[in-house]
Amino acid sequence: MVEIRAATVLPARREPIELHTGDGLTLVGELAQPLDRPPVATLVTLHPLPTHGGFMDSHVYKKAANRLPALADLAVLRFNTRGTSSDRGTSQGEFDGGEGERFDVVAALEYAEYHDLPHVWVVGWSFGTELALKWAHDPLVEGAILLSPPLHRAKDADLDAWARFGRPLVALVPEFDDYLRPEEARTRFARVPQAEVIGVEGAKHLWVGEPYVRIALDEIVKRVNPAAHPLPTEV
Repeated sequence: MVEIRAATVLPARREPIELHTGDGLTLVGELAQPLDRPPVATLVTLHPLPTHGGFMDSHVYKKAANRLPALADLAVLRFNTRGTSSDRGTSQGEFDGGEGERFDVVAALEYAEYHDLPHVWVVGWSFGTELALKWAHDPLVEGAILLSPPLHRAKDADLDAWARFGRPLVALVPEFDDYLRPEEARTRFARVPQAEVIGVEGAKHLWVGEPYVRIALDEIVKRVNPAAHPLPTEV
């Protein structure tokens, strides 16, 4: 047995993909799936703020794509929102503060639906949580998991809309977050009866450190494919 470490990449089928938005842009991304079997569920990931270094390779998502197809039978769809660059390339368009990005979210969900990806959950991180709360109210979506939600662009009206949407909502809130900490998060998310707020002791907004990445991935898998929880630490 070998310990799973920060740089571990486990076997999977990984393919570059393109998403096409309703306003005429092409976005670049990647889909990772289990190597020799169909996925049991799908993560559509929405990355942190691109003007502050967020992109499809932001480390929690990169590690999700590197591990979860093999460890939890999940498909992991990552992509660069408009105007965002990574090793995969640059998505067309320009950053629009979370408004034009509504088309990006829809394009990712349409891709998942067209390719028959099963049991879609949206995972947002920081800025990506705002996109999830504002624009992921789609019948295809079975629930959303939020990492470090700042609740800046997403307002109470967006929380109320998610409450009406009725799908599960899980917020993982770092103890030492720069923007929203667990106690305040519980107050803000109380507007959503089905919301679960989990305070993560010792964690910070960027989830730096392998122990915190493991917590985040474990909590995601616990909701999306409980049969694979807890994730192993060795392979």
